[in-house]
Amino acid sequence: QVQLVESGGGLVQAGGSLRLSCVASGRGFSIYAMAWFRQAPGKQREFVARITWSGGSTSHRDSVKGRFAISRDRAKNTVYLQMNSLKPEDTAVYSCALGKSSLDYDYWGQGTQVTVSS
Repeated sequence: QVQLVESGGGLVQAGGSLRLSCVASGRGFSIYAMAWFRQAPGKQREFVARITWSGGSTSHRDSVKGRFAISRDRAKNTVYLQMNSLKPEDTAVYSCALGKSSLDYDYWGQGTQVTVSS
């Protein structure tokens, strides 16, 4: 079984920054990719960013390009999301996900709240 634990959320003013972390732990698992998703109240969960574990290739949703950056530390089984120039519309619960293959995400974290005040 794999556990994902997020941290780093909080309350920040518009224009501020936060750095989210997600640590994967467990036995006998491999990682193809990790990703960040978010869900705002009353809205569907949406993809934010993704990174492949071996090559480090990244992708970001258009609305966060140039403001957010996903990265990983393979030695620590940790994925990060650096969020700059935050906007009120970025307010959501941010969750990380782990995929063992390119087909789907197999494990999910509980999420961390990010609130951006105007």
